[in-house]
Amino acid sequence: MSLLSAASSGPASGWQQQVVAAWRRHPFARFLIRRIGTALLLMLGVTLVTFVLTNLVPGDPAAANLGQRAIGDPAIVAQFRHENGLDKPLPEQYLTYLGNLLHGDLGTSQQSHQSVLDDLKSVVPATVELAGTAIVLSLVIGVTFGVIAALRRDKLTDQVLRLVSLLGVSVPTFWLALLAFYVFFYRLGWAPGSGRLSPSFSAPPHLTGLYTVDAALAGQWPCFFSAVGHLILPALVLTAYTVGLLTRFTRSAVLEVLGQDYIRAARAKGLPGRRVLVQYVLRAALVPIVTVAGLAFGALLSGTVLVESIFAWPGLGAYAYRSATTLDLPAVMGVGLVVGLIYLLVNLAADILYGVIDPRVRVQ
Repeated sequence: MSLLSAASSGPASGWQQQVVAAWRRHPFARFLIRRIGTALLLMLGVTLVTFVLTNLVPGDPAAANLGQRAIGDPAIVAQFRHENGLDKPLPEQYLTYLGNLLHGDLGTSQQSHQSVLDDLKSVVPATVELAGTAIVLSLVIGVTFGVIAALRRDKLTDQVLRLVSLLGVSVPTFWLALLAFYVFFYRLGWAPGSGRLSPSFSAPPHLTGLYTVDAALAGQWPCFFSAVGHLILPALVLTAYTVGLLTRFTRSAVLEVLGQDYIRAARAKGLPGRRVLVQYVLRAALVPIVTVAGLAFGALLSGTVLVESIFAWPGLGAYAYRSATTLDLPAVMGVGLVVGLIYLLVNLAADILYGVIDPRVRVQ
């Protein structure tokens, strides 16, 4: 006991006290560590849910991947199941899957016969470029429209913007994509064809996988403008729904803040209207707007499946569709893992922004 008491009162105790003191002095660090820990636990849950749901999908992977002759040979079917680990119990398959994930191994695609990780490296940047462009455009346009609609409440401008946002939310994305492709490419010829680049251009040197960024960094400006031209139409299609959502939500958030007593007090003191809007109204309304923006980014990821198919955009959505139709289980689980990871990263970024915008969140 005396040795334990001495050890507890020694340097280790002083070090622990310093850690506790630092923990109390930095509430934002505590907030950040808690959020990262929660994200890691949720990521483990994502792997479990992805694995279970993928294995509950009706259908036989052997029948989907082997030919008609091969599926009638029990020896070939047994060999296929053994090579892909399908002959083991599900708990053992899940533990093997986790062990492989820790080593960066997502398995081998049964269709491309390449590493799923390599396949995802080639398709994820295309979707990130498309969805990232769409969410930036959505935030700029949607928040601006929402603020204008709130400031012009019940006037003609407000009515028009509310109608536009309602149309954006109501129109199905796949129908709008087909209509945009037909009108602007086939009929008017204003937009280039499908894909990420014109046939006369080759892909720029691979740095980020984003053609616009890589072409600009390499100084290949004709390739850059070709990539932008192919990007803008599918990005605007995805933006339409998100703009409608953000416009309506921003309008409601700003109207709620405008009705607060401290806003009336700031105006009564004679503060300039722009200062009241930027420093008081927008800052208070940003927390719910950030929440909706994170959810909107997730909606963009799910919406890319049909948009990428219509515009022949070689991204994650098209890869997920091919994998699902052929019951390529390693690829399906890889897609689910990537989408779950993106959702978690977006939510983690939103949580961090909460703490930056509203200091009260850090100490709750």
